Amino acid sequence: MSVVPEGYREVSPEDREKAKAFFERGRTLASTGNYDYAIEMYMQGFAKDPDAVDAHQELRDISLKRKVSGGKNMGFMDARKLKGKAADDRASMLNMEKLLAFEPGNTDYMLSLMQLAHRAGYFDTLLWIGPILQKANIDDKKPDFNKFIALRDIYKTLKQWRLATEACSLALKLRPNDMGLSTEMKNLAAMDTMDSAGYAKGGSFRDQIKDSAKQQRLMAGDRDMQDADAMQMLIADAEASANADPNEPGKWMKLVDMLEKSETPENESRAVKILETWFEKTGQFRFRQRVGVIHMRQMARIEKSKRAAAQADPENMELRKEYAMFRREQIDLEMKEFQLASDAYPTDQKLRYEIGQRMFLLQKFTDAIPVFQQVRADPKLKNDATTLLARSFLEAGYIDEADETLATQIREYAIAGDARSKEMYYWRGRALELKKMNAEAISHYSKITQWDFGYRDVQARIKKLRAS
Repeated sequence: MSVVPEGYREVSPEDREKAKAFFERGRTLASTGNYDYAIEMYMQGFAKDPDAVDAHQELRDISLKRKVSGGKNMGFMDARKLKGKAADDRASMLNMEKLLAFEPGNTDYMLSLMQLAHRAGYFDTLLWIGPILQKANIDDKKPDFNKFIALRDIYKTLKQWRLATEACSLALKLRPNDMGLSTEMKNLAAMDTMDSAGYAKGGSFRDQIKDSAKQQRLMAGDRDMQDADAMQMLIADAEASANADPNEPGKWMKLVDMLEKSETPENESRAVKILETWFEKTGQFRFRQRVGVIHMRQMARIEKSKRAAAQADPENMELRKEYAMFRREQIDLEMKEFQLASDAYPTDQKLRYEIGQRMFLLQKFTDAIPVFQQVRADPKLKNDATTLLARSFLEAGYIDEADETLATQIREYAIAGDARSKEMYYWRGRALELKKMNAEAISHYSKITQWDFGYRDVQARIKKLRAS
């Protein structure tokens, strides 16, 4: 099927040709490392041809190289101007792409770009940025449920059933008890089965025929190191600079930056050796601390892989056991690293908070309680530390203390309905349940359902308490 969805805006052949000159100039500038000027050239090209997918990907590659080489985000005032009201959706879309070029990992910019491309009628651009946003959201430490839902909804309007199904499936993983979402995912999958055509099956709205291998490249995701050759060049340059001035730690740390960002075990091992050498030479703990950061990052990658394997085969008890053992090993290593850092920087409460979190995860609740009591004196950490303090009380069997801690926190917390307030109300509800104060527990759970109906297991808890 080659029917273009309603609202698609075609770019004239003349404008496409005019845009190519700007894109070519941008490529030349980028090859010399003049990334900021290259971005400007691409933006001028997009003013002529906003739906040039290859150019969008080229700009993204350039922006990632720029970031790897130390490029900074756009200044506050300049960014504010671009976020302001533009002449139309097309202009707003281009403004958002420029913001993303300076901050390629910003998923809010990715989502806005996708939404604006949809409204402006540049659907090939929409389908280029969508998979990148999806991958970036998956890789985020805390994936945003609403971003998966936004992806689903936009794909549905274009009848991109497979893509809509994938986005819906990812949203369902975050809220596995949402029966409505589960039903919708099945319906979307059925639509995909019935309709085997569309962009996701190999046709763009511009050409109707695209090389599927190229589309897979565009779906590579939000990784900083997409261009391995460019990364190796940056490493070589940093290494040459460090060797030319061997007693300058700043230049060696620049090399460490490059080695780390490649995310390969070989380069990370090189980075560790450099850091250990400088720690032995200077005795400055900052070098040893960074070794720990690298080790923790490596463990996190392994954890992600083992978790995926266990989730893919949920009946395999051996995989689940292996994952659980590794997870405990990972948390224990992290706690030791943060303890070393805290010993070196005893006034840094963020390090103490990280230690408390690991104690909690290792179920050392009585050890975690005094840590969180100390940490919550820091205004920046107060709310999160207080919630974990209350949960530690709860797990350690100090139900009244958990209840009183959360009650005070709820009274003092000013924002209703955000993630933190839902946590506070949920865990106080759990404490009230344990105290057999069912009416009060229902009241807390009910408040959460008014903010977020699918939150955790509050629906089931309300029904159970009301039936008792």
